[in-house]
Amino acid sequence: MAVWGFWAAAALLVAGVVATLMRAMRRAPEAERPTADFDLAVYRDQLTEIERDIARGVIPADEGARLRTEIQRRLLDADRAARVAAPVGKAQGGRGMAALMVAVLAGSVAVYWHLGAPGYPDLPLAQRFALSDDLLANRPSQAEAIAQLPALPTRQDVDPSFLELMVQLRQAVQDRPDDLRGLELLARNEAALGNLAAATAAQEAILALKGAEATAEDHAAHAELLIMSAGGYVSPEAEAALVRALEADPRNGTARYYTGTMFAQVGRFDRTFILWNRLLQESPPDAPWIDPIRAQITDVAARAGVPFTLPPATAGRGPSAADVAAASEMTAEERQAMIEGMVEQLGARLAQQGGEAEEWARLITSLAQIGRMEQAREIYAEAQQRFAGRTVELSGLRQAAVEAGVAE
Repeated sequence: MAVWGFWAAAALLVAGVVATLMRAMRRAPEAERPTADFDLAVYRDQLTEIERDIARGVIPADEGARLRTEIQRRLLDADRAARVAAPVGKAQGGRGMAALMVAVLAGSVAVYWHLGAPGYPDLPLAQRFALSDDLLANRPSQAEAIAQLPALPTRQDVDPSFLELMVQLRQAVQDRPDDLRGLELLARNEAALGNLAAATAAQEAILALKGAEATAEDHAAHAELLIMSAGGYVSPEAEAALVRALEADPRNGTARYYTGTMFAQVGRFDRTFILWNRLLQESPPDAPWIDPIRAQITDVAARAGVPFTLPPATAGRGPSAADVAAASEMTAEERQAMIEGMVEQLGARLAQQGGEAEEWARLITSLAQIGRMEQAREIYAEAQQRFAGRTVELSGLRQAAVEAGVAE
């Protein structure tokens, strides 16, 4: 419907409301008759009945005359009361209905002005989907998105010795561009330094070297670096990397999360909700995308028009409140034994079942805290093998290892 059509419909609706209210104003005095009107009708009926009884000889003439006089007196009193009450009732009713009419119309306009969008045409669901598809197909490229971002400040908290090692690593990779291990280290450490363009270039070199052997995690890591470089924006280039990751592994959590982010950025919240809701149900509670999804999915569901109640957060695999309370009552030796037991349980589970990179990083940190540095180094080496090629995870593991003192 065109804009003029909307305003025509609105004007007809207002006219109908006004007509209804005015009709009610005219009929209200008739519907709400004062008590004196009913008294007048009763007294007139009584006079007629008395005349009929006198004519039939039911009551004597002198008694009838006395009754007639008394009823006539009451009739005159009721008539005077009706004359006084009628103008007041009509005036009050008219003012009340007029005030109601003004309040309803003013309230309607105010509500529409606050919640509506004056001047906007209709936007049916099919048209919205078409606009979203057009936006998805014609959105800015990776280079255009990066060009619009402000320059990021250089990190000042980096150990100078680490910077020297990075210079050597860059030179080594330049001298041996087919050194896969060197490229993985370069991509991971450039990302840790915030040099996302260099990390992305290194990851692209990894993909070129691996070719058809590149894993879903390799492509997902590439997509994540592109998205981080663009300030969280999922460009067409990042979308292509996500597609390749999902083709290799349709259950890849990183790719599924960022695909949902892409659809949200173009207004297809219905698709985002489907992707994120399934990912929320299928992922372990400590998966890196769980917290971002929980923070946004309620709003996404509302925008998609889907009734949704966020389920309670599932507790992670760390110590419970009861464990903490019990630990506060233990001696130092008992507390140390409890911590070591929990670390042993975590290590056994990761060795048997595997886990997320965050869990391996937590194990490395915990082992270092209880003085088992050599075991922490072994776990770090094993974790690097398990997450080989996964740049972001390896970067987090290295950061944990450096902070724990088991890596330089």
